[in-house]
Amino acid sequence: MSEQTKMLSGKLYDASDEDLAALRLTAHKINHEYNETFEDEVEKRKALLAKLVPKMGSGAYLQSPIHFDYGVFTEIGDRFFSNFNLTILDTCPVKIGNDVFLGPNITIATPMHPLRFQERNQQVNAKGQLYDYEYGKSITIGDNCWLASNVIVTAGVHIGEGCVIGAGSVVTKDIPANYLAFGNPCRPIREITDQDRLELQGKTI
Repeated sequence: MSEQTKMLSGKLYDASDEDLAALRLTAHKINHEYNETFEDEVEKRKALLAKLVPKMGSGAYLQSPIHFDYGVFTEIGDRFFSNFNLTILDTCPVKIGNDVFLGPNITIATPMHPLRFQERNQQVNAKGQLYDYEYGKSITIGDNCWLASNVIVTAGVHIGEGCVIGAGSVVTKDIPANYLAFGNPCRPIREITDQDRLELQGKTI
């Protein structure tokens, strides 16, 4: 079993594996190139994103800078929007639905490390190279979600469709569909209903 297969299935894997290192380097170079572009370089940005995140729907907009660890292990739906400083560490699959809005400084992190330093610290293999063992858990964000500024989504979390995650939240557990949730740790506060219509808040479209 390859280290990539182990990684994507949530098993312990060697992060120093040469094939994985090459994939990361490719992604990091594309990140850098994308981050050097401007909003009016539309076609160039599209081409870079197609290489970085090939499983991306139509109508996506990612405000630079962006930071993907691999990119190819992330799936993003249609009409996706992210503001400045999106970071996705996709050592395990990340799936984001349609019509998802992300505020600035969002981190989506699938990696996990051992709690005991004896198992976490780097070691030297037979070739004299440093390595460490890691594992991960996949993350899913459903359709029609909005994550406000500075939200962190940790490994293994599923956020149901239609959720709003308040600014500064650290999401460590699943959030049911159509809930307003916030806090550190993030917790469901209440269901979002028709009573949240703008007209009832004194606002018109």
